Amino acid sequence: MNPLAVELNTVLDGSITGRLLSPLGHRLFFPRGIIAQSNEAKQLAPAKNATIGMAFHNGQPLILSAISDSMPTLTAKEAVTYAPTAGVEDVRRAWKDSMAKKNPSMKPDEVTLPAAVPGITAGISYVADLFLDKTSTIIASDPCWDNYSLIFMERRGAKIRGVPFFGTGPGLDLAAIGAAIREEAKTGSVRIIFNFPNNPAGYSPTKTEADALVNIIRETAQGGADVLVICDDAYFGLFYEDDISRESLFGRLASLHEKVLAVKIDGPTKEDYVWGLRVAFITFGSPGLKKEHQEALDKKLMGEIRSSVSCANTPAQYLILKVLSDPRTGGEKQAYYELLRDRYRAVRAFIAGNPAHPKLSPMPFNSGYFMSFRCNGIDAEVLRKKLLADHGIGAIALGPGILRVAFAALEKEQVPEIYRIIYDTAEKL
Repeated sequence: MNPLAVELNTVLDGSITGRLLSPLGHRLFFPRGIIAQSNEAKQLAPAKNATIGMAFHNGQPLILSAISDSMPTLTAKEAVTYAPTAGVEDVRRAWKDSMAKKNPSMKPDEVTLPAAVPGITAGISYVADLFLDKTSTIIASDPCWDNYSLIFMERRGAKIRGVPFFGTGPGLDLAAIGAAIREEAKTGSVRIIFNFPNNPAGYSPTKTEADALVNIIRETAQGGADVLVICDDAYFGLFYEDDISRESLFGRLASLHEKVLAVKIDGPTKEDYVWGLRVAFITFGSPGLKKEHQEALDKKLMGEIRSSVSCANTPAQYLILKVLSDPRTGGEKQAYYELLRDRYRAVRAFIAGNPAHPKLSPMPFNSGYFMSFRCNGIDAEVLRKKLLADHGIGAIALGPGILRVAFAALEKEQVPEIYRIIYDTAEKL
């Protein structure tokens, strides 16, 4: 094993992170090579820095006119330079500040500076590399986003313990979630991913449910098990009912117990309507992590980034910085939120006016981009193909039993007609 990895492992030994690291996580380190040496040169030799593979003229990086004309608000530095491995520091700090404003329960001093990664998918994959292998089991909702199986099972060889987060009631099946966590705790460690608002169900915990989930994790840690909680907050903020908890679970979990390691994976992709920019952030928190533990974990993550994509997209990061500082952003985001909320309400109204469909049962939903139907006595894939071929309506079949509909992609005026066709087509199958 590389001596730098051994050095980081020694620092992390005995901490919650050290106990949860996968074999790959143990092997990861950030090399003291080109990037590290370049960082030193930026500080100590800014005028004569011959360390990095970039071309400059008069102190500015060279840039083609086609690029500069296409990004008129970005400087050459913002548009074409390499970003630091963990991201542009001003962007990372601005994102952390925004997290603190959106999550008052979060204690900023107790969580790491968010690291920039090329999208939430990459963030989940990096965390899986750090903490999962073929001996690991991770709890996830069933159904869940289909990419989880590719990341956790196919790439890392881990097992997914699918738990029906939504039973027959109106919200979360807390009994099922708690039972699965307690069963995994018997092995000495628990790994679980919470995705709220949920994809595909479109559900976020109520304030009471959020309290219950935090209590389950607390009791598990107090019982002696190490707990890794990954918060996939891709759709954070799109909450359409008053009783929903407005904060990510990460804020409370990050300071809950020294045997709990909380990870927040979020970004502007959906929050700020920039799906193609491919930038997201990973933040760690645990009262069991001292400053030296945080720094060692950051370097592990930087090794993961460096060995895969080198760094996240530079112009995307600077564009997000502009979004966070632009006074127009708040009002525009509120307008977009209201647009999506109105579409949600149109779906709610249709379902309320058409109860007890014989073959489609809506799963609980109150937030996000989607809602899903359980298919009773019909195959979701057959229904999907029928809707597409006969009516030009696109939906997603998740296995034979779930049909997901992205109401966020529909105009409010389209909702009644499209849902009527879905209901009628399903009833005829």
